[in-house]
Amino acid sequence: MGNEEQLRRWRLILGGDQNDGTSCSLDKTDLQIDKTLEALYDSNRKGGLGASSPNVSRWLGDIRTYFPSSVVQVMQKDALKRLNLTQMLLEKEMLQNVAPDVHLVATLMTLSQVIPEKTKDTARQVVRTVVDELMRKLAQPTQQAITGSLNRSARNRRPRKNEIDWKQTIQQNLKHYQEEYKTIIPETLIGYGRKRSALKEVVLCLDQSGSMGTSVVYSGIFGAVMASIPALKTQMVVFDTAVADLTEELQDPVELLFGVQLGGGTDINAALQYCEQIITRPSDTVLVLITDLYEGGNENEMRKRFVQLSAAGIQVIVLLALNNDGAPSYDHENAQFLANLGIPVFACTPDKFPDMMAMALSKQDIAQWAAKEEIMLKK
Repeated sequence: MGNEEQLRRWRLILGGDQNDGTSCSLDKTDLQIDKTLEALYDSNRKGGLGASSPNVSRWLGDIRTYFPSSVVQVMQKDALKRLNLTQMLLEKEMLQNVAPDVHLVATLMTLSQVIPEKTKDTARQVVRTVVDELMRKLAQPTQQAITGSLNRSARNRRPRKNEIDWKQTIQQNLKHYQEEYKTIIPETLIGYGRKRSALKEVVLCLDQSGSMGTSVVYSGIFGAVMASIPALKTQMVVFDTAVADLTEELQDPVELLFGVQLGGGTDINAALQYCEQIITRPSDTVLVLITDLYEGGNENEMRKRFVQLSAAGIQVIVLLALNNDGAPSYDHENAQFLANLGIPVFACTPDKFPDMMAMALSKQDIAQWAAKEEIMLKK
């Protein structure tokens, strides 16, 4: 990078006026970039973007013109915090100019009950754009990982004729190829056993307090993908101080996300009690609780509930977050209690979730998997 380009960048960072020690002149385009940065990051500027929807809409258009999408998303997130633009998201004109991402979807979820009717269709379009993109990225690896795990768990060595997996049988018996007969004499037959409507049950239990917004978005996507796998019976439960079963909404992730009410308190004990009631095959069930473990209800009863679930043979996994947002805040004492029970507690990024579920469904050691993936279990 040349000296002139370095001075230009420092000038944009410093913001000019008394902060500018570069003596660098900006061209017309750079002056527009400077204005967009100043509106958001100059703490001495009075008024900022103001309360004018056209101003905000224009600013959103400007940042998409001058910056790459990764930077746009950072600036949008900063704008929501620094300029208190949450209320502005109720305006249709602004939603049309926002570059969709999971943080915006989480914000729209918090506002779903107060968005004006004229804006709801636009808000759904924004959410649909993000959901479709996440489904495109996450559906295939999730289905492959989980289906492969279920197939392996169902495999047997004494299949009936109509249950033989010929591809695997041939591969396992290539060493028994008979040259004179031009064929393979299979010593071992490999099959998947009798088909059943569901090999395993999965319950996703989501804390819908405001801090869990992006985790809820990813959870909704993964829930919809798993619901499409015939060998899984997938159920979706969300909670704050009340519990809601959104399993029927898994066919449409957008409607599922709009059914979530982000914000409010947290009653983990009540959520676990409901989950315990809907589980029909404990030894074949994986319960994934996504929460920061800050219990607003009865903490002692919550801990007893965890003990009961483990004793019943239910495989319980606690995810403190399911997103790419970095280290989450969580209740360390409750995490330690669960660790003592042998319940794994950790934060998981979306790219790791499919493999994590595959390990859980095949009853592999999640702690060993986490260590291999360099994921630190919390305690």
